[in-house]
Amino acid sequence: MSTFKGSPLRHAWTYARRLGLAIACLASLTAAFAADPRPDASIKNKAVEASIFLGDRIKADAALAADCLAEGKKWIDRNAADAAASRRQDPALFRDGGWTFERKYEVRSVVDGRYVSIVRTDYINTGGAHPNSDVDTILWDATANKRISIRPFFIETADNGPAMKAMLKGVIESLNAEKKQRDAGDTATAEWYKGLEPKLLKIGAVTLAPSTISGKSSGLTFHYPPYAVGPYAEGGYVAFVPWATLTPYLTAAGTAIFGGSRPKGDDDGQR
Repeated sequence: MSTFKGSPLRHAWTYARRLGLAIACLASLTAAFAADPRPDASIKNKAVEASIFLGDRIKADAALAADCLAEGKKWIDRNAADAAASRRQDPALFRDGGWTFERKYEVRSVVDGRYVSIVRTDYINTGGAHPNSDVDTILWDATANKRISIRPFFIETADNGPAMKAMLKGVIESLNAEKKQRDAGDTATAEWYKGLEPKLLKIGAVTLAPSTISGKSSGLTFHYPPYAVGPYAEGGYVAFVPWATLTPYLTAAGTAIFGGSRPKGDDDGQR
């Protein structure tokens, strides 16, 4: 190209090359934005930005999608109202922007083609020292099109009863093992577990774990957000209680859905 140095042809070549790079960068950015999921419901104003995201497997079930979306909309409406009230009371708190809320619904497992376990995760940033997060779960009966609990799978689930005590024992053993693996054994203490009780509403958010046998569940997984059973820096935890531990407490319906082992890698990224 030295022959054309300083010539119009040289400038045209340089311009074309730069234009090609710019187009390539624009295409890359467009692809990145296109890959981001669009919220299924959202609110955005000076006080708040809040969004709800439904996983594809949830959207495939119209009744389930409608149920999750209705709950999610109530959640963002309530948080938007709180943010607006706080901004009116103290606008200075919002100088760097509004509060941020994000809720995601994802299917964890489908058992017997009927029982759908869903993990609901929340991201919350109200301008504190760090964002917060929370986790809860839903068990959906796709035949009856309604939310249910795990009670029908157990002979009894009375507060402080045999089944709940067995579950709690399994939860603590699982948490202790995970803390040891994370080199966080010094927080495997009764003090950090004091919020856990042998009660269905106090033991943790529960799902049916997937299994190596199709259509079965390998046991129960209990989901805890950061700071629930350990310092914030440790992140969240998922405790696993195998179905064999719970065999003495299963009803016929419970015996029918449990079997197999927890798939390898199911605990990956469950923090």
